[in-house]
Amino acid sequence: MPLKTCSTTHSHPLRPLVGASVLLVALLASHAWAQKFPITADQRATASQVAQAGVALSELAPNAPDSHTVKRGDTLWGISGLFLKSPWRWPELWGMNLQEIRNPHLIFPGQVLYLDKSNGRARLTTRRPGDPGDLATVRVSPRTRYESLGDSAIPPISLQAIEAFLAEPLIVDEATFARAPRIVATQESRVLLSRGDRAYARGQYSSGVPGTALTEGEGQPRDFRVFRNAVPLKDPTTGGIIAYEAQYVGKALLERGETTREVTDAKGKVQSELIPATIDIVAAKEEMRVGDRLLPEPPRELPNYVPRAPEGAQSGQIVSVYGNAVTFAAQNQVVAINRGSAHGMERGHVLALQRESHLVTDKTDDARPQLRLPGERNGLMMVFRTFDQVSYALVLQITDVVKVGDRFTNP
Repeated sequence: MPLKTCSTTHSHPLRPLVGASVLLVALLASHAWAQKFPITADQRATASQVAQAGVALSELAPNAPDSHTVKRGDTLWGISGLFLKSPWRWPELWGMNLQEIRNPHLIFPGQVLYLDKSNGRARLTTRRPGDPGDLATVRVSPRTRYESLGDSAIPPISLQAIEAFLAEPLIVDEATFARAPRIVATQESRVLLSRGDRAYARGQYSSGVPGTALTEGEGQPRDFRVFRNAVPLKDPTTGGIIAYEAQYVGKALLERGETTREVTDAKGKVQSELIPATIDIVAAKEEMRVGDRLLPEPPRELPNYVPRAPEGAQSGQIVSVYGNAVTFAAQNQVVAINRGSAHGMERGHVLALQRESHLVTDKTDDARPQLRLPGERNGLMMVFRTFDQVSYALVLQITDVVKVGDRFTNP
């Protein structure tokens, strides 16, 4: 929601580094948005500890710059990688600047970050090293300006790569998918449906898994997402099905609920007629058809996470690479892993990808013995959406392609 600000005479330690208008937006944002982007106790404890002592110079990236001006397109991951060897240690980078950057989700273009390496420790600050600490007064002319905070603050990672996954619930369990209402008929017997078309759906069936009728009652959902082809996701080790990945194809709006009515036939016999629910297709990723399923629109999830290592030990395997007939994943592609919220996985957890060990022939030996090469670290990925048994992660850095069955551990 746009924020209306009015600039007046003001004093603040960020004055030498950012324009008064950006400063005022950041100050107001820290109050208005703080509750929407909570910081965990562990993150704040880490930040407080590092803020007191700084970071050892050995932990800095080899080419860490003396300063960096935040610009549009920057991400928390990218800025962290500029200053630290391990980008997932963003809470420490934030802690280095705890007094001036209260919330890591409120870093705005125009802010300048300075690396202070005095006294053998490294700290990140918005005040140029050597500048006096006295606060100066900035005089600005009164004016009114509108600023969208959601568009201004830099994201944790590039949201373009995961935008669809933030809005589309792709993982469902077998029972939920079996009970989901389905499209049963179209106008004029159309085979394919697109945006603007009207169709008919049912949620309650007389055979199979019982469902719930689509109704317009109070508290009942009216916005639905349309799915098809629930593909089972199998654990690479056990072979067991751990979840189903449904193919998102569009959105529908419930206009009238399903019902029944009593009619009298030609012989005077009273019969019950089924009247399906009426839905309108309001968005289409692909053309829809009879048999596609409906699931209620979930609450919108904010990208509220900070890249960080898991608090406890995590290990598992990749169960799928998202996309039709995709076998290998490259950088900035999405993979599903066999660990979810039930295993302690959280959004923002950074995981290290491991290349599997494999056998090679020693051609330098006439006996041609088989050698097993050890598994090596292959890159990093970050979890951005979790379900009960499965999570989605974005591949951030790799040295080789990633495939189903590859393992991951703590970074």
